[in-house]
Amino acid sequence: MGIERINFTGHSGATLAARLDMPDGPHLATALFAHCFTCSKDIAAAKRISGRLAGMGIAVLRFDFTGLGHSDGEFENTTFTSNVDDLLLAAQHLDSMEMAPDLLIGHSLGGAAILKAAPKITSAKAVVTIGAPFDPDHVTHNFNDALSEIKAKGIGEVMLGGRPVRIGRDFVEDVSAESIADCIRNLNKSLLILHAPLDNTVSIDNAAKIFQHAKHPKSFVTLCQSDHLITRPEDAEYVANVIAGWASRDLDLRPPAPPIGAPEGVVRVTEADPDGFLQDINSGPSHHLQADEPLAYGGTNLGMSPYGLLASGLGACTSMTIRMYARRKKWPLTRVWVDVTHNAMHAQDAGGPSKIDRFNREIHLEGDLDNDQRQRLMEIADKCPVHKTLESGAEIKTVLAD
Repeated sequence: MGIERINFTGHSGATLAARLDMPDGPHLATALFAHCFTCSKDIAAAKRISGRLAGMGIAVLRFDFTGLGHSDGEFENTTFTSNVDDLLLAAQHLDSMEMAPDLLIGHSLGGAAILKAAPKITSAKAVVTIGAPFDPDHVTHNFNDALSEIKAKGIGEVMLGGRPVRIGRDFVEDVSAESIADCIRNLNKSLLILHAPLDNTVSIDNAAKIFQHAKHPKSFVTLCQSDHLITRPEDAEYVANVIAGWASRDLDLRPPAPPIGAPEGVVRVTEADPDGFLQDINSGPSHHLQADEPLAYGGTNLGMSPYGLLASGLGACTSMTIRMYARRKKWPLTRVWVDVTHNAMHAQDAGGPSKIDRFNREIHLEGDLDNDQRQRLMEIADKCPVHKTLESGAEIKTVLAD
């Protein structure tokens, strides 16, 4: 997926820095992502979720609120209301690019801000909150003893996420007076609430209150084992998959039909873990999987090995070819499965002596088939395209991208 750097003007006139994650394939929808309180657009959860949604055809704009990350301005001069204003301006900027947001996503306090802004973003059909508080004032629980200093001096320093953050009196007063209950009741959009039972920052009872105030259509999905910041890659992956699947009810995520004679789409493999071997694999806008190596070979075992993927291609093609032939012949084949093994060891081929790779394929056929039919289906198995490619070899042309 391509990531475009974008700037737009925020509520105070300051320049706000944004990233637009664009799909490689057809652009099917656009989402606006609001990150958590004092975080940035580059927090791991925002990057992973945005990247995955882009792989599914949904462009995602994520940006730094005023005074955060790479955006200009002073954060201590901002309020919850000004954050909502920045969201509305981000939506307007997308509209000016002819990419008005169809989907709104907010994480933590960004979720509360999204709920506040949503009724005014008429292009959006669906809203998602992740670990969002029902009461925006919930965030001040993290200020501890600094509240008195902020109220007395007009500004104070708070430790959040292990770093000092300057908070202004206007923010505290604004967020304390804010209520989003009416906005939730008058949302007039589909709502998906994602929350972790183990969230120690924003307790799950906040999700219950949001759900109770919202009108249908509304959905709630629990994020078991996840933390508030969605720090584990597998949790971000799950969140993105749930959002894409859920949003398909309101957004037309069907890719346009390719022109006649068009080649298959590009399969993009992207390194997901520079310290290990985990790879993200996207085939067009709709299909995603992961490749990895076992723990014994330095991987994290979150996906099939490269040879496992190769063996699965052979097994899938074999099963499909057999089924297609039996269906055409109207033979009573009720079920087919293929077991494939490979004799090479994982991640130990480079630099070793040359040898012939062997795939062992065991085919299981169920149904009232006679011996001649079974023998013919075994012959047909050898005619599957992947089998032919592996036996004949293939030319691989490699170029260095600009």
